[in-house]
Amino acid sequence: MGDDQKNDGGNQGPFNFNFRNNRFALVLLAAVFGIFVLLVSSPGRQLATEISYSDFLNHVAQGRIESVTIIDQSEIRGRMRGTFGETSVFQTRIPYFDDQLIRTLREQNVPTTGRRGTIPTWQLLLNLFPWVIGIFLIWFMMRQMQGSGNKAFAFGKSRARKYADDGKRIVFADVAGQVEAKYELQEVVEFLKNPAKFTRMGARIPKGVLLVGLPGTGKTLLAKACAGEAGVPFFHMSGSDFVEMFVGVGASRVRDLFEQGRKAAPCILFIDELDAVGRTRGAGYGGGHDEREQTLNQMLVEMDGFDTKDGVIILAATNRADVLDPALLRPGRFDRQVVVDMPDNAERAAILRIHTAKVPLSPQVDLSRIARATPGCSGADIANLVNEAALYAARANRELVQMDDFEEARDKIMMGVARRSRVFTDEEKRKTACHEAGHALLHYYLPNADPLHKVTIVPRGRALGVAFSLPEKDTYSHGKGWLTDRIKIAYGGYIAELMFYAETTTGTQADLAQATELARRMVTEWGMSSLGPIAYGQEDQPIFLGKEIAQHKGYSEEKAREIDAAIQTIATDAFGDAERILHEHRGELERLTDALLERETLTDAEVRTLLGLPERADAMDLRSTDENAPDGSDPDHSS
Repeated sequence: MGDDQKNDGGNQGPFNFNFRNNRFALVLLAAVFGIFVLLVSSPGRQLATEISYSDFLNHVAQGRIESVTIIDQSEIRGRMRGTFGETSVFQTRIPYFDDQLIRTLREQNVPTTGRRGTIPTWQLLLNLFPWVIGIFLIWFMMRQMQGSGNKAFAFGKSRARKYADDGKRIVFADVAGQVEAKYELQEVVEFLKNPAKFTRMGARIPKGVLLVGLPGTGKTLLAKACAGEAGVPFFHMSGSDFVEMFVGVGASRVRDLFEQGRKAAPCILFIDELDAVGRTRGAGYGGGHDEREQTLNQMLVEMDGFDTKDGVIILAATNRADVLDPALLRPGRFDRQVVVDMPDNAERAAILRIHTAKVPLSPQVDLSRIARATPGCSGADIANLVNEAALYAARANRELVQMDDFEEARDKIMMGVARRSRVFTDEEKRKTACHEAGHALLHYYLPNADPLHKVTIVPRGRALGVAFSLPEKDTYSHGKGWLTDRIKIAYGGYIAELMFYAETTTGTQADLAQATELARRMVTEWGMSSLGPIAYGQEDQPIFLGKEIAQHKGYSEEKAREIDAAIQTIATDAFGDAERILHEHRGELERLTDALLERETLTDAEVRTLLGLPERADAMDLRSTDENAPDGSDPDHSS
């Protein structure tokens, strides 16, 4: 078995050779080549010397021709004597009609015969040999390309891969959280295992189930778990695998995929990233006959056409359900949409337990606290966090992963590796510290702001410093008070620079953009201004989604001026409040700036101790007893 694996493992390219499978081809090629060599080197056949017709007539006149054979009145072959009496074979072409030829030969008593022209077997084989070699090479290349998995000559064949149960089967127990999604999919599994249970009641299982969720939430993992639970054939394919540069290939692959499913029914067909092929038809400039739309049309027919068969369940995953063609989402096709949402606090803790099962953790590591410190993170984000923490521990030659490693991993994932080698002047460093202190201090004097987690002036990525805020709990919507406080915090760095330097730096760009965007959306989308509960304008849509190419504001120029005024009012009021708070606590701002210059990074507990503020009852600091915060982070001072 080891030898077979080695041989198979080496066949990665389209022309790699497998000696075991192509032994017959080698033998055949060797035999053909051997026959060719024998024919060419056959001693019983003497090659003829080509001479001109005039030389032939001279030889006849000199009596040197012993015998001739006239072939089809156009060619002469015969034997002649040489100067020293040796005999040789010659041949010549008759270039014109010579009515004196026979008389001349008779006068010289040259034995003459005639025959129709035939091609000797050896010459026929010799002429066919290049064709045989060419056909053999073409056949051999096709065989190799088919065998290597490239399928270069099978464009229309489906690229669906069958799920292999190699002892690492994934089941629902391996998927943390997503209780509602697993409940929906459990019906599909039950139907595939025991269809009579449903058909007895006259029920019809959904033909298609669409998994919808943000990237990294576990859509593909749920599909694998569904296959593992059902124990039926499972074919998986990406939406982009259907579309090629060749016209008709996508539709052909759809037909082949569903044909495989019908033969293996009951089974599950899983199409990942369905939006790659299922976008709204008639979109963009290409009209309705491009290759992608032909593929989608074929998929619609296969899912609910005349030639359908029970027992074939189609699972699909996408994070852009809004761009899918409505015909895909109607009953009879994708009857059910399963929302795979971001995990909550309890689900994040469960995901952490799964991903840290094989990671040696320090006893001080509290997974529940790490889960609380990662609101808004998907399952993929948490898996990456655990992996980065393990890598940091390995680099430090530690036997166990510490809380410090999780903190460093969180910072790296959010902003990049710390650039401690970058050299700043003392003036630049103090401006950055002042800027970040302005952001950080406002967290303690604004009633609706999230608690500060950490403030640092260590540059990471494009940010020269950052102030992290950490929500106390998972939040799915925000009120006007939280939004206005976020605008005030965004202005904190700008105001602090004005207070101490009477000018600002380019590092305020991201802060101003964030504050302006929040104010604009409060006015135009969320009805949080004096203009009332009205949504103004339309969200931009890419033209290839079939939407209108020209975007309309939906309001007059006069209303646009009112919107601008409302945005200006929100921003100005927030700026004024933030400026008042920082001026009232100027001494604390200076102490916080000096502490950042000295220590570079301060946690919430350290800031409270420095400013004489009471401790938080639920304080979280990953480096000691608490944790991290990715969501609500505020990469404020970016260059």
